[in-house]
Amino acid sequence: IIQVKCYHEIITIGYRVYHSYDLPWFRSLSWYFLLCVNYFFYGETVADYFATFVQRREQLQFLIRYHRFISFALYLTGFCMFVLSLVKKHYRLQFYMFAWTHVTLLITVTQSHLVIQNLFEGMIWFLVPISSVICNDITAYIFGFFFGRTPLIKLSPKKTWEGFIGGFFSTVVFGFIFSYFLAQHQYFVCPVEYNSETNRFVTECEPSELFQMKKYSVPPLLQAVLGWETVNMYPFQMHSIALSTFASLIGPFGGFFASGFKRAFKIKDFADTIPGHGGIMDRFDCQYLMATFVHVYITSFIRGPNPSKLLKQLLILQPEQQLSVYKTLKSHLVEKGILQPSLRG
Repeated sequence: IIQVKCYHEIITIGYRVYHSYDLPWFRSLSWYFLLCVNYFFYGETVADYFATFVQRREQLQFLIRYHRFISFALYLTGFCMFVLSLVKKHYRLQFYMFAWTHVTLLITVTQSHLVIQNLFEGMIWFLVPISSVICNDITAYIFGFFFGRTPLIKLSPKKTWEGFIGGFFSTVVFGFIFSYFLAQHQYFVCPVEYNSETNRFVTECEPSELFQMKKYSVPPLLQAVLGWETVNMYPFQMHSIALSTFASLIGPFGGFFASGFKRAFKIKDFADTIPGHGGIMDRFDCQYLMATFVHVYITSFIRGPNPSKLLKQLLILQPEQQLSVYKTLKSHLVEKGILQPSLRG
C-alpha cells in the first residue's frame, strides 16, 4: 500500500508539472508498468520462499517455471503500447514521461522489494533500520532546535551541523540498546520461513551466533573509564552500529535528495495525504535508501549458505536428479572422511 501510494504521488507530480493531460495512454501505461514490475518481483519471492507450496499446485508450477518469460512478455507489451501511442507533437514530452515512470519504478518498487527481502531475514533487520532512521530524524531536530547554529546544506536551510552530529551519536546509542532487547526474542531474530505442513509462516529457530550472548574484552582506554575488563553483548549489536551510522550519516541524504527534487519543481510536499506532514513519500524518503543498504549489508557481510533453501530446491528436482545429487554428496562425504568407506554402495 505504501509503495503504491508513493508511486502515485511521484507520477502525479510529473503529470501536473509537465502538463501531460493530453498524452494518450500515459496514466494507463504508468499503472500497467507498475503491475508488471510488481508481478516480476513478487513472483521471484514466491519462487524463492514458497517452493514446496508451489510444487503442490499444478497451475502455479507453470507460472513459476516460465515466470521471467511471462514478466518480460508483459513488459514488452507495455513497451509496444508506448511506441504505438507516440504522437508527433508530443514526442519529447512522451519520452520525458516514459523515463519519469521508469525512474519512479526504480525508486519505489525495487526498494520495497528489498524491504520484503530484509523482512524474510528476520524482523530485527527491518525494525532496527527503520527505527534508527526515525530516531535520527527526531534527535537531529531536537539538537538542531536547541543547539543549532551552523547551517549544514543549502537544500535544507533548517538543517544544522549541531543537529546532524547530535543525531548521529543519539542514533548509535539508540540502535545499540534497541538491538539488545530485540536480540533476546526468537520472534525478532529468526528468519521468516513458510511451513508447507502447517500452511503458515513460522519464526522459530535456533538463533544464529549473531544473536547469542558473547564476552568481549574492553579496550584498555575504555577500561579506565568504565571500570570493566570484559562486557557481555550480542554480536548483532556491533552490526547495529554500522546500521545506525548509515541511518544517521548517509540516510539524511535521501531527505536532501527529496528536498532538491521538490525545489526543482517548486512544490512544498509530494502530496497532502497527511495533514501538516505532506505525502507518504515525504515520510519515506530516507527509508528507501536505508532498505537498499540493509539488503546489501546482509548479502555482503551476514548471509551464508542456507540449508533450508537448498533443501527446498532439491525437493523440486526430478527423482533421478535427486538421486544423482545424493550419490555425488555421499561420495564427497566419504572422500572427506565424514562417512565411512564401508557405507559405499
